[in-house]
Amino acid sequence: MLITNKIIEVETTKGINIHNITLQIEKLISSTEIKNGQVLIFSRHTTTALTINENESRLLQDVKIFLQKLAPESDKYLHNDLDLRENIPPDEPINAHSHLMAMMLSSSEVIPIVDGRLALGTYQSVLFFELDGARKRTVFCQISGIS
Repeated sequence: MLITNKIIEVETTKGINIHNITLQIEKLISSTEIKNGQVLIFSRHTTTALTINENESRLLQDVKIFLQKLAPESDKYLHNDLDLRENIPPDEPINAHSHLMAMMLSSSEVIPIVDGRLALGTYQSVLFFELDGARKRTVFCQISGIS
């Protein structure tokens, strides 16, 4: 079995933004000899998430509204009381709502690879969620399988 580790970089903007990274993952797979196996994708940040769903603009707007209702930025959160926390960097954001939204989603997905392609359904895309931003983010991809 072959195993290859790769990184996808995503430049994000402030607030909730959703990035379709399906093509980037497919490019990584095609750069390997792996034809059948799986790819593990893992978000390396506590205020980002990954999911598989339809990349349709109106649905994505609905998702943003839904997440904002789950964890409104204006609510009072203990995590945001920086005076009571230790070892806080000077640029620490007020972002408890972003952490809570990320916990409602997933930090990883595993997708089968068949004949060198992601075995996604017709309307499925791999979506990366920025819930805080703006930052340069990374998604770890581990591609494993046989040629």
